[in-house]
Amino acid sequence: MAEAVAAPALGRLVVVGLGLIGGSFAKGLRDKGLFREVIGVDLDPESRRMAVELGVVDRCEEDLAAACVGADVIQLAVPILAMQKLLGALAQLPLGDAVLTDVGSAKGNVVRAAALAFDGVPPRFVPGHPIAGSEQSGVEASNGQLFRRHKVILTPLADTDGAALQMVDRLWRELGADVEHMEVEHHDEVLAATSHLPHLLAFGLVDSLAKRSENLEIFRYAAGGFRDFTRIAGSDPVMWHDIFLTNRDAVLRILDAFRGDLDALRAAIDTGDGHHMLGVFTRARVAREHFSKILARRAYVDAMHSNDLIYLAQPGGSLSGRIRVPGDKSISHRSIMLGSLAEGTTEVEGFLEGEDALATLQAFRDMGVVIEGPQHGRVTIHGVGLHGLQAPPGPLYLGNSGTSMRLLSGLLAAQAFDTTLTGDASLSKRPMNRVAKPLREMGAVIETAAEGRPPLVIRGGQRLTGMSYEMPMASAQVKSSLLLAGLYAAGETAVTEPAPTRDHTERMLRGFGYPVAVHGSTAAVESGHKLTATHIEVPADISSAAFFLVAASIAEGSELLLEHVGINPTRTGVIDILKLMGADISLENLREVGGEPVADLRVRAAKLRGIDIPEDLVPLAIDEFPVLFIAAACAEGRTILRGAEELRVKESDRIQVMADGMLALGIQCEPTPDGIIIDGGAIGGGEVHSHGDHRIAMSFSVASLRANASIRIHDCANVATSFPNFLGLAAQVGIRVAEEVQA
Repeated sequence: MAEAVAAPALGRLVVVGLGLIGGSFAKGLRDKGLFREVIGVDLDPESRRMAVELGVVDRCEEDLAAACVGADVIQLAVPILAMQKLLGALAQLPLGDAVLTDVGSAKGNVVRAAALAFDGVPPRFVPGHPIAGSEQSGVEASNGQLFRRHKVILTPLADTDGAALQMVDRLWRELGADVEHMEVEHHDEVLAATSHLPHLLAFGLVDSLAKRSENLEIFRYAAGGFRDFTRIAGSDPVMWHDIFLTNRDAVLRILDAFRGDLDALRAAIDTGDGHHMLGVFTRARVAREHFSKILARRAYVDAMHSNDLIYLAQPGGSLSGRIRVPGDKSISHRSIMLGSLAEGTTEVEGFLEGEDALATLQAFRDMGVVIEGPQHGRVTIHGVGLHGLQAPPGPLYLGNSGTSMRLLSGLLAAQAFDTTLTGDASLSKRPMNRVAKPLREMGAVIETAAEGRPPLVIRGGQRLTGMSYEMPMASAQVKSSLLLAGLYAAGETAVTEPAPTRDHTERMLRGFGYPVAVHGSTAAVESGHKLTATHIEVPADISSAAFFLVAASIAEGSELLLEHVGINPTRTGVIDILKLMGADISLENLREVGGEPVADLRVRAAKLRGIDIPEDLVPLAIDEFPVLFIAAACAEGRTILRGAEELRVKESDRIQVMADGMLALGIQCEPTPDGIIIDGGAIGGGEVHSHGDHRIAMSFSVASLRANASIRIHDCANVATSFPNFLGLAAQVGIRVAEEVQA
């Protein structure tokens, strides 16, 4: 017996205007079977004939009144200057409870026309605008999939009927559209900037060049960039004529703003102001990618990885060769911050081109700092001085970078302007009260979301006062945030830590000529000094090197040399812990570069043993514990970690997430409130989840060296936050991990 087909939920859809948009709307809903009947209305007989023949509609009418009898929904898809006449005709018809909607691109004009025609906008009229199109036109181009994954903006008014709005919203979603609601005026401003202005510039440029006497030569030698920019000048002139007339006010406002920017750029060329030009060009070069990341609400990662990126790690292997891991993330962050606040031009080499450090770089670009690069690890920062930052045009988006947010909180607390700091979903869950609370004691005004979480709103114009602060928990980020605030605070700012933490901020401040007093566990600064531009060579990041230190230690027959690794004594806890476990690690070619100690690290495979990790080493290895857990899983006996509760508020709850993954691989472990107990033994294969945490993903990649089957690691896109070429280096030295090819 044949399965019964559900009856359509709605009665009659009428689409007035059977061009590309109207025809695609009609065809898509007809294909879905949501209406018992889909009727088309068009003045052109050929369009009406083709609409029926192509299955766009069930039938067509030339007469509007005949078509609208008994209509449930009436979609108006006519040119925008024809809308007023059409609305006037509809106002004379008995429409009953029919829902009216439209597809016009200038909503203010449509709403005014509806108010004029109906003596007030009907409550069941829902203005709409699909952001979709094609280089083809006419009913013959109708495509029921046209709106799939495209934006559709609805602009309901204060008295728009809720049921009507829900109906129109549902219809667009049935067509696969991403529906958003927006105020009429805001829609017209946004579209004037994103669509109308680019078309106006393309039409104007092509026309201007075509009128020149050397026009043939210009077009003969036009390259791809010219063709790309001017492609939209091939759009329908009549349609765009209508749009510019109907959205005149919004277009004029954005055109005036652009003209002002263009005049400033002309003046820079005229006067040879290369700094202004460089600022415009460097900001523009990264703007599209930057805003794409914000809209994706991801850590600063490529949109192609917005779905689950899986690493497939094959079992076994050994390591050999020599490599240099990327630059130190902590030093890369601070080089941008202090270089921006310095007077003069700072050159940075070895900059980590990972997503976290790039988020810091972009934040300072947003505050008016001209930054060239990064290009193969080289960055040039044109400093603006301690008081030269400018108000950003909007919130500073910091992706997944907790370091950026915490350090910037201190630096921005005394600026003259307000700032909002935001991040991706992971960063938005991380606690910020540890920096907000002491900064408030210095006089900062900082607002947070519930439980001290981002976004952070920092109010400008505050006078900060220095203080002596004893940190309840060791944290280099909190210490650095307060010292940066101290650059602006009256008197001395002194920070005492309960245990040693990384001291990159103190070292780099001195490198920029700013005095820092360090007495025992207390670091102090006074305001009134300046930062002077310098040259920075960023050493390789010991946190990144840690994955290979563990990998070569646990894989039989391995010998690996890690070049130019920073061995700041506040960061070498991972080496100390591994040596206590029996690792064979030697430091060669010790030297100092830019105030930071550096060495080449040689590591050979060794038989590891479980230990009680000394609590005084915990702050010195806080970022390296995920991969140290893997070392413990490969060691003989039991390893116990205590005093590491901070691991629970990193990019993920690293204690629980690592425990879950290790248990899934058959590793015996037991998480505790401030640490974990791990019994070494065999490692199996299986599925683990990194929960978007880069260090978790890389740690389980290392575990595969001792696994007896493959390991699939989910949600690995955020590896780009700290180690963008991890897979390449891993493959180079012998770790068998790669992105899983999606079917």
